[in-house]
Amino acid sequence: MNGNADAAALREQRIFVAGATGMVGSAVVRELQRAGYQQVLGTPRAELDCRNPSAVADFFTRQRPELVIIAAARVGGIHANDTYPADFLYDNLMIEANLIDAARRHDVQRLVFLGSSCIYPRMAPQPIPESALLTGALEPTNEAYAIAKIAGIKLCESYARQHGCDFRSLMPTNLYGPGDNFHPQDSHVIPALLQRFHHAIENDRDVVTVWGSGAARREFLHVDDLAAAVRFMLELPRRQLESAVTPRQSHLNVGTGEDLSIADLVSAIVRVTGYRGRVEFDRTRPDGTPRKLLDTSVINRLGWHHRISLDDGLRDTWRWFLDNQARLRR
Repeated sequence: MNGNADAAALREQRIFVAGATGMVGSAVVRELQRAGYQQVLGTPRAELDCRNPSAVADFFTRQRPELVIIAAARVGGIHANDTYPADFLYDNLMIEANLIDAARRHDVQRLVFLGSSCIYPRMAPQPIPESALLTGALEPTNEAYAIAKIAGIKLCESYARQHGCDFRSLMPTNLYGPGDNFHPQDSHVIPALLQRFHHAIENDRDVVTVWGSGAARREFLHVDDLAAAVRFMLELPRRQLESAVTPRQSHLNVGTGEDLSIADLVSAIVRVTGYRGRVEFDRTRPDGTPRKLLDTSVINRLGWHHRISLDDGLRDTWRWFLDNQARLRR
């Protein structure tokens, strides 16, 4: 079966997007529906607790999904990861283990697991190739989350080796976009900064303080680009994927291949928000990993490339944030 025929056949099948109401999951659902998938399943967290193995097993028995995308996860920024390590480790281990095992037991045809670039060592070579996994110590501030995501990758590889399952893994870089978490303490850097500058504008503040020195470098991917990569990975013929990976190193990086300093990111956000005050960097706060840029050459060779520039993505996210103020404040 060629790639186009394989993709067309997949679009007729029942596909479960775990975490469909989150930023990533909702973007994936939009992408799948645009591409013509007719049977997209997604349940609110209140209706399906993926940490509960019995609930997950019952869901798979009732719904019989043929394809699965795991976008469900407990996520947060440096503060949340460092403050709640037990929660991040336990919740993410349970979510991925229950879903991956249920997919195997119910003969799911294909599964895509979403991890994070924090799986790589703190001092990994830059840009970071997939082969850097498990070659050094992790960044301490998000070690628990990283360990859980590494376990998810290895679960997919192990189920493929032992049971022949077509379970795949994508490792995205730092994500942002509509539907992000704008919690003032527990959010990632872009939503946290957008909200901070918004409050400074609303309250006519002369100074905004940013955590860290501003020297750390990060790569950012718009969530709609990730959603396109998820569909690309889902539809990629198995033989073509297996020609580019190995049984013990099967995950693919997803990113833009470009990074910038946090100081430059702050400057871009100042332009987008129109803030006119002063910015100060609090050097007593942690920077996290000094640099984290992914090598995306493998997925690029297979045919996927990002489309959304950082400036366009920030404007899109800023508009969404302003349009959803009433809901976010509840």
